[in-house]
Amino acid sequence: MSESKKSKLLERLSHALSREPKDREQLFELLKSSYEKNLMDGDSLSMIEGVLQVSEMQVRDIMIPRSQMDVIDISHIPEKFIPFIIETAHSRFPVIEDDKNDVIGILLAKDLLKYYAGDDFEIRDMLRPAIFIPESKRLNVLLKEFRGSRNHIAIVVDEYGGVSGMVTIEDVLEQIVGDIEDEFDFDETEDNIIQDKNGHYRVKTSTEIDDFNEYFGSRFSSEEFSTIGGLIIHEFGHLPKRDEKIAFHGFKITILRADSRKIYSILLEIDTPIKSV
Repeated sequence: MSESKKSKLLERLSHALSREPKDREQLFELLKSSYEKNLMDGDSLSMIEGVLQVSEMQVRDIMIPRSQMDVIDISHIPEKFIPFIIETAHSRFPVIEDDKNDVIGILLAKDLLKYYAGDDFEIRDMLRPAIFIPESKRLNVLLKEFRGSRNHIAIVVDEYGGVSGMVTIEDVLEQIVGDIEDEFDFDETEDNIIQDKNGHYRVKTSTEIDDFNEYFGSRFSSEEFSTIGGLIIHEFGHLPKRDEKIAFHGFKITILRADSRKIYSILLEIDTPIKSV
């Protein structure tokens, strides 16, 4: 971009923001006005709004509840918990002793390479310190601490010191930039239903129920919900988060990709012969 164009852009942006906003609502209106005048694109507007919202949100607003935490019990041998690590595909796991209220450290999946290399392996020696934070901590403060300490996960505790959940740096960043794609996400050009090497299926939640029925031989009604995503949210009874699981009508379903607004894809296993609905 030439210097003259840059100068004109700055002048237009300065003019659009010349009225000093009196509150957050007016600030949002000015930002939207700048977007409508093509001073910024939609992604930029969304990120700025995300940054502003993060400064008001607390950890309790986005944390993974204790009941949904994937943890490793220190008393289990590697042969027992490694299949679980492979199945859930996380990079970090809280390690507990006795119950989820007693988190004694964090295990990085990559540290299991020593086990596969045949080296002496004692899980306690592999643990990284667990960071404990209150439910009331603001997300912008937590993000700064994550960046400073290079920790990517924190255990959330309630006012009585009990574990109430956990939060990761990815959870915080997704409030700003939206859902962060990973190896489980679909390319837009891929089919809606893909079978993996384990015989499971990755399914986009935008898949029409009629197409889902045709593929799997199920008989879900499309009168109330048009997509499989709507049906799944109904079965959960709430908007599920990533890694939440549910079983219904012969299917085992794990949420692969989701954000605070919608779910995008699921991992599906056929559990029992499919029943008519």
